[in-house]
Amino acid sequence: MDGKWLIADRDLNEREGLKWLLKSSAIPVANIFLAGDFQEFVVLFERESPDVVLLELDMVGRNDWLTFRDLMQIYSPVLLLTSAEATFEKARLAIDMQALDLMIKPFSTAKVKSAYQKASRELQSKNSFSGTNILNSYKDVSYEALFMEQACEKEYFQLAAFQTETSDALPTLQTFLTEFPFKNLHGVFPLSDLVLLLFTDQCLNTKEQCQKAMRRWEEEFTEPLAIVIHSGRSSMISLNQKYLQTRKMLELTYYKGYRQVLEFDTILEWSHIDPFLTPPEQRTWVDMLTNMDIEKIKKWLYDEFLQSQVPYPDPGLVRIRLTSILAQIRRYMKTYNLDENPHFEREYRYIFNSILYDAVLYRTVQNLILFSQKIFHGAESNIRNFKQDPIERGIAYMEANFTNSELRLEDVAYYVDRNPSYFSHLLVTKTGSSFTDVLTGIRMKEAKRLLTESNKPIKEIAELTGYQNANYFSRIFKEFIGMSPREFRSQKVDMVKNEMDSI
Repeated sequence: MDGKWLIADRDLNEREGLKWLLKSSAIPVANIFLAGDFQEFVVLFERESPDVVLLELDMVGRNDWLTFRDLMQIYSPVLLLTSAEATFEKARLAIDMQALDLMIKPFSTAKVKSAYQKASRELQSKNSFSGTNILNSYKDVSYEALFMEQACEKEYFQLAAFQTETSDALPTLQTFLTEFPFKNLHGVFPLSDLVLLLFTDQCLNTKEQCQKAMRRWEEEFTEPLAIVIHSGRSSMISLNQKYLQTRKMLELTYYKGYRQVLEFDTILEWSHIDPFLTPPEQRTWVDMLTNMDIEKIKKWLYDEFLQSQVPYPDPGLVRIRLTSILAQIRRYMKTYNLDENPHFEREYRYIFNSILYDAVLYRTVQNLILFSQKIFHGAESNIRNFKQDPIERGIAYMEANFTNSELRLEDVAYYVDRNPSYFSHLLVTKTGSSFTDVLTGIRMKEAKRLLTESNKPIKEIAELTGYQNANYFSRIFKEFIGMSPREFRSQKVDMVKNEMDSI
């Protein structure tokens, strides 16, 4: 079935280019609609009900999020997103919207075509499962029984899900499993991202058969394979429920990796974690990056992400937490002007995509460690070649030490090996602000974060931001921000609640 596609991008050249790539591909397309702003997108979406949406995330304003979210939830099109910003916020939104892909501009032709192919496969899969006239079946079991809740089957089935790390290998996997001499096999069900096998009630060695199949697969192919077996023998669970539980259990490959067989008989539950770095964690990362301490970074990442136990944290929250760490690294890159280097910028985008889409957590963590090493080498090179701005370095030092209530201009000047008077002159020339104003700005930024993200009392926040006297802190805060700390906290909490309600 040919699908209807809606491409929404504010840039005319981008829209036309994306349309041309789609038309020049071998993907079956019935119609292609183009929108240049969000209002036009909504009109076309409601009128045409497209099967696939390719939308520039940056065109959706804050006041439009509720409308956009409702449209996607009601009509459930295949969703592809683009953005010019490889940021934590864009990654979080893509994950929350369950987008099939997030492409960061400027994107390559190969990347766009790959996303198109992925969307086409997803659409074909949805079409295959929605119409009963095209549902394949094995004896008395059909795709409909897998994807729709029905009365509990009289016959008991064991489910085994086979998944390759890349979807390109799925046709080969389907052929392999169809030809493999399984016993007590009731049916083979190829899906868009895995192949599902049903074994009958008489099969007592499902796991052993699956292990043999994996060994045979690894002898013939290099593509990593993971197998999950639902061995629960309750007759009160429908086939649809077993399928959903099996699919969820397959997500454990994010923690355990491929090339193994996992068997379960209980429902997998994720634990909740805070996806955002706390202020102390942010300071820890600033210190580790400032000191170029790769061993501490490695230990922190290993302890945080590779020591998880049952119940494992929600993978979506883990990915968001990783992007918040990458945001700290990005800040460090800017300090040493590494974001202006095309090589490091490409590496950064690669890591960003690895966090969003890598199938195995361990690989993402290793990529993050290797990337940290590379930017440290780049920073050291800039220092040796005197390319680093002493003002940026001084500001970075102030950001790492602003909690010290006795931090002085002389301390910062000594750190960057400059005369205090000369450093003060350079600081005013570049930033337009004095040392005191810059330091106060850094402290106020942290104070606002603590007032927004924590319930700490004002006195404690004053101490955490380098002020020994809470009254003096409150006076400086009001002069700098325009309201007292308590007024700011109350107003900001209300604003955040309103924003969250609109997303």
